[in-house]
Amino acid sequence: MSRIRVELPAPLLRHAKITSGHEIALEIDAPVTLRRLLDALEEAHPTLRGCVRDQNTNERRAFIRFFACNEDLSHESVDDPLPDEIVSGREPLIILGAIAGG
Repeated sequence: MSRIRVELPAPLLRHAKITSGHEIALEIDAPVTLRRLLDALEEAHPTLRGCVRDQNTNERRAFIRFFACNEDLSHESVDDPLPDEIVSGREPLIILGAIAGG
């Protein structure tokens, strides 16, 4: 089992009622994939269901992005293993809300 660090933006932290810090930890069995991480996140914080990915399709919401080790994983398969740095807890997986406008 791996202890995965996840950084969330302030609006998602508030929605999940997380009041300290900007990072949470999740315990996930191998293989550690984005799908398994998101499942664990929604199980640990049910109020986030529908915020990061659509409740019906489980597709990533359009303005949500996933970053690991300075790489955008948003368009990668959710079933690909996450990088070793994430699995080992050396680096966090970062979930960001994209900014749009002009």
